[in-house]
Amino acid sequence: MNTPISSMALVIFGSLIGSAGAAGLKAGAHRLKFSVKELVTNWHLIAGGLGYGLSTVFFVAGLRHGDLSVLYPMVSVGSIFNLFLSKMMFGESITTTKVGAIALILTGVVLLGVSGSK
Repeated sequence: MNTPISSMALVIFGSLIGSAGAAGLKAGAHRLKFSVKELVTNWHLIAGGLGYGLSTVFFVAGLRHGDLSVLYPMVSVGSIFNLFLSKMMFGESITTTKVGAIALILTGVVLLGVSGSK
């Protein structure tokens, strides 16, 4: 089975939404007091959970017409978005090692995409 570009786009978009969801969960975790009231009123946690749920919808839609071996590694594209969100939202550093790791991930994703696309 070949993987259409539209499936790749859906999975990558879902990955970006999932990355935003992870940032929401981290932001919510900083504010968490571990009470029931806090769990239902912490909008960062709620938004993070919704982000993960929405990302799953896009991921499943993308999987319908493509190869899992091509599409699943594309989820790692979200790590690029995570790198920048971490810097902007939490002041985390962007190191040469992190940039190198992202470059390796991107290289792998591109090679898989080229090998499995229609």
